Amino acid sequence: MAETSLKSAAGYLPMLRFDRKVARKELRWSGLGGSGRGLRAVAGWDEDPVTMSVEAARGVLGGDAPDAVVFASTSAPFTDRSQAGIVVDALHLPSGVMTQDVANTRRAAVTALLRALRGGGTDLIAAGEKRAAAPGTGPHLNWGDGAGAVLTGPGPGVARLLGAASLHADLLDVNTTAERGTPYGAEDRFVRDEAVAQVYTPAIRAALADAGLDGAAIALAVVPEPVAGTYRALARGCGLKAANLCEEIAAQAGDLGAAMPLFGLALALDRARFGDKILVAGFGNGADVLVLEVTGAGNGSAAQALTQGAILDSYTRFLNLTGTLGLDWGPRAEVNQKVSASTLLRHGRDMHGFVGGRDRGGNVQFPKTPIPVRPDATGPEEYDDVVLRDVPGTVASITADRLNFTPDPPFHFGLVQFENGARVVMEHCDVEGPAPEVGAPVRMRFRIKAIDRQRRFRSYFWKAAPIARPELTQEA
Repeated sequence: MAETSLKSAAGYLPMLRFDRKVARKELRWSGLGGSGRGLRAVAGWDEDPVTMSVEAARGVLGGDAPDAVVFASTSAPFTDRSQAGIVVDALHLPSGVMTQDVANTRRAAVTALLRALRGGGTDLIAAGEKRAAAPGTGPHLNWGDGAGAVLTGPGPGVARLLGAASLHADLLDVNTTAERGTPYGAEDRFVRDEAVAQVYTPAIRAALADAGLDGAAIALAVVPEPVAGTYRALARGCGLKAANLCEEIAAQAGDLGAAMPLFGLALALDRARFGDKILVAGFGNGADVLVLEVTGAGNGSAAQALTQGAILDSYTRFLNLTGTLGLDWGPRAEVNQKVSASTLLRHGRDMHGFVGGRDRGGNVQFPKTPIPVRPDATGPEEYDDVVLRDVPGTVASITADRLNFTPDPPFHFGLVQFENGARVVMEHCDVEGPAPEVGAPVRMRFRIKAIDRQRRFRSYFWKAAPIARPELTQEA
C-alpha cells in the first residue's frame, strides 16, 4: 500500500477584521478591552463554521472525490444533524461518501488528520469555528472566526508524516457548558505552566523522538497557545528554534479554535521550502503532535487570507455580528422563513450544491423547473446537471436597500449572468462600501440563506461576492 501523505491544505478567513483598538477605546471606562493590539476575524451574519469549512475545503479538492469527509468544530450550529453531510452536498460530492462530525475538543481536527495519515484512504478534513463569548471578556476579543481544510491520500503529496504522539490530560484551560453557552477560563499562569509541563512538553518530545529528530530540526511550528507565552516557555525545554506561526495568526485574525492547526499548517506550507520539517499541534484536554516533512508547495490561500479583508471599526456592529447585541428590527424581521423537511430532502442537494440544469436545447437554468424556461419548450424535459458554483459570472443588475430584512444592512441583491448562459437572481455578500457595478466579475460563496427566527433553523445557499478582496490597510 502506498504511503498516505498530505495532498493539500487551505485556510479561509471572513472578510471583516475588527480592530481591537476600537474595543480598548470603547471600554476604557470599565477597565476592560484588552491590550488593543491586533485584529480579530469576524464572520458575517451569514457565515458559520459550516459555510467557512466549505470555503476552505474548496481550496484542497482535486479531481477525484474523497472516500470520507470529516467536519470538526467546537461551535457547530447543529447538535444532531450531520454537518459533514452539508459539506458533501455543498461540494457536490457523491452521496455515498462516508461522513463524520468530530467535536468537543479544539484538537479534534488534528486527531482526525493523524488518523487519516495513518490510514490508507483519501480523506477531506475541514474545520471551522465561530465561537460565542461574553462581551468584554478576553475570548470575545482574542478568539477569531475562520476555517482550515486538508486533504490526505495515498502516494506523494505536499508533506509526509515522520512521527507523532498523543497525550490526554484533562486540563481545563477553558470550558463551555451547554447550559452556560459561553466560556469560563482558568487563571492564565496556571494554564500556561501546566500546559507546558503536563501537556505540550511530553507530547512534543515524544513526537520528535518518534520522528528521530531534535527540536532544532524544526523549521516552522504550528502550536496553538491557550495563553500568551506558552510557546516561548515550552520551546526552551524542547529545543525548538522555529517561529510559532500561531502567534502571527492570533495577532492578525485571533485564535481560530479547532481550525487553528489546519489554518496554520496551510500557512506553513505556503512559506516552507522543500525538505523543511513542520511541527503541528492540536491542543485541548491534552495534545496531538505531528512532525511533517515538506515535499511540495502550498497553494497560498492562508497567506493570502491574512493580508486581505476590510477593517471593522464599529464596536456596536462587532457586537451585533458576534450575537451579543440583540436589536429589534421591527415588523420587517417577522417574515416566516421556515424550511420544510420535505423540501430540503427533495431539493437540498441541488440547493446546497448550486446544481442547475442544461435542457435539451442547450440552455442552462437554475432551478431545474419541470418545464424549462426556454421560450420554445413545450413540456417537461430531462436536464443534465450543471454545477454553477465555479462558473465565472458578472453582475447583470444589482440594488441595495433597507426594506428587505437582513441582520447586517443593507441588503444587496440582483441578477448574476453566468458564462454558460445561466442567469440567476441572487443575494450578494462581502460588499463593504459601494455596490459592485454592472459587468463586475463575481464569485460564488456558500452562505446562510436565512435563519428561521422562531425555530432557530438555518438554511444554506450560494451568494455572489466580489471576485477579489481588498488588501488590508492596517497592520495587526
